[in-house]
Amino acid sequence: MEKEVSIMRKLVYHKNVMQLLDWNTAEPFVLIMEFVSNGTLRSFVQRNHEKLITDPELQSLFTIASYHIALAMEHLRSKMLQVVHCDLALRNILVSRFPWEIKVAEFGLARDLTRMRSRRSTRKQQNKERLPLRWYPPEYFRNSYYSFKGDVWAFGIVLWEMQTFSLPYPTLETSEQVMYHIYAGYRNVGPDGCRPEIMNDCWLEPYTARPSFSELVRILENIIENDTDYVDV
Repeated sequence: MEKEVSIMRKLVYHKNVMQLLDWNTAEPFVLIMEFVSNGTLRSFVQRNHEKLITDPELQSLFTIASYHIALAMEHLRSKMLQVVHCDLALRNILVSRFPWEIKVAEFGLARDLTRMRSRRSTRKQQNKERLPLRWYPPEYFRNSYYSFKGDVWAFGIVLWEMQTFSLPYPTLETSEQVMYHIYAGYRNVGPDGCRPEIMNDCWLEPYTARPSFSELVRILENIIENDTDYVDV
């Protein structure tokens, strides 16, 4: 908890990042966060599934939500912060007002690279069973390496989660199956009707070929501005 508090205290205010208001790192452990009215994005899309799938502007709404998530991740990646999230998933994104008010949360696995000796020291020693493996990139399973481009991979998984309303790699049951399939190059298949290009770019190998979050922000911004169903963000 102390590491999570340390990282959250460092975070400069950003409208798309959950803010820590107060804390107690001695027992009883307490973290007080800003109030977000609609819970996680995962529960929101599941709860509103029937309404969302009949909305003719669904893809525009998802694009706007994705844009705000990318803005949050670009902020974490900034030279001032240099925070690798390591747990970007739909369950760790909160909703005040969909799709305009979205906040990235949950920094329990995050890494502050400004406190590390080198940027390659994003290698983790935790038990793989405790990590969100379905959101982790191939390079992690090859050599335990997780960088900002690992967060980009996870962003692609988040886009897939929004489109499908389901768990990544839904046919795989065990951690071993998930690790093997990702290592072997297996990818989630985008559903019909969505824009698959961005998520596919997020899953490129080698990881250096993946776009940065600044590039993703520009791409999504251009899509929104050129969308005939454009809604002000």
